[in-house]
Amino acid sequence: MEPEDQPSMPETAPAVQTLDEQHWPDSPPPSAPDEYRGLRWVFIGPGGLRAGWSVPLFTFLFILFSWFVGSALSRAHLIGRKASFTATAALFGELVPFLGMLGAAAIVALVERRRFLDYNLRGPRRVPRFFEGLAAGFLALSALVGILAWGHWLHFGPVALSGAEIVRFGALWGCAFLLVGCVEEGMFRCYLQFTLTRGINFWWALGIEALLCVILVFTGKGNGVWGVYGMAMLGVAPCWLLHQTRAQSSGFWQAAWVSSTLFGFVHTGNAGENWIGIFAAAAIGFVFCVSVWVTGSAWWAIGCHAAWDWAETFFFGTADSGTVATGHFLTTSPSGAALWSGSTDGPEGSLLVLPTILLLLVALIVLYRRESAAAPDVAAQRQGAA
Repeated sequence: MEPEDQPSMPETAPAVQTLDEQHWPDSPPPSAPDEYRGLRWVFIGPGGLRAGWSVPLFTFLFILFSWFVGSALSRAHLIGRKASFTATAALFGELVPFLGMLGAAAIVALVERRRFLDYNLRGPRRVPRFFEGLAAGFLALSALVGILAWGHWLHFGPVALSGAEIVRFGALWGCAFLLVGCVEEGMFRCYLQFTLTRGINFWWALGIEALLCVILVFTGKGNGVWGVYGMAMLGVAPCWLLHQTRAQSSGFWQAAWVSSTLFGFVHTGNAGENWIGIFAAAAIGFVFCVSVWVTGSAWWAIGCHAAWDWAETFFFGTADSGTVATGHFLTTSPSGAALWSGSTDGPEGSLLVLPTILLLLVALIVLYRRESAAAPDVAAQRQGAA
């Protein structure tokens, strides 16, 4: 893709090291342009394997490894063909994509001569960022549930668990949703965001967005496809402006547009989704991209994602994408107009989820504003050298 092919400087130009020419220790050193002519040029850019080939390779390996892991767990009777939303089923079910992702990432990292942590898992204070994300996710979902209860769009019922069951199910669901956070953030905010940033421009991004929308035109059957259309249209103007101004950060934000829309796109396969829930998935995906920008890594996003789902599914016992889990702590039920209550979709299907996500975004920027001035430069330089 275009950003990976930078024109060489004239011999008479001043010897100033540009952003894309800087070499970072964990990235392969750029080579002379003459080495990238011919057939090899199609596959290899200055930063190694081109992003346009890296993504299909990762996808193929992910599917392959997931199939092997899924087959092994199925033969061991740890997962079944009949889907059930229990803590044990969710835990072993998430092991399949988790191990598939690890296997695919390990091989792609080897091919690209990178380290596993290079995919947006570096950055300062990784452990504190993860726990700060946990707190943010739980508080954000709790605020949303609190607003729904205050407006009488959600009612609390009796406590469903007691004693040791609270600890047991809480731990099981905690492990399951930690895997969910690792898988979804690992796929979208780690590998995909990193890889697209180094090899995308506005026209590639626009083409991918258009392709996603065309696919939904022919295959989408309700399930909130307008949420994907909304995110796709929302990103056109700002990404075009970044393209026109040739902003150094444009690659990161073009990638964020694509990865966030794709995140909403994959959620259209969930039963019980509406357009608000799908748009909210894409929107919070963008918030997680912003967290990578201001903190320097995806650890905050992993923690926030896991805690949000845990609070929604286990702690408050609300529906998650239209399904209520077995083994939840509190009991809740929606009431009133679906636009405000979310109805069977759960809190994520309520219109009130959008201001909640906006407040989460504002809090993220405000809390990490001291780092935001330095972290983007570091991230852009490292990914520019990739």
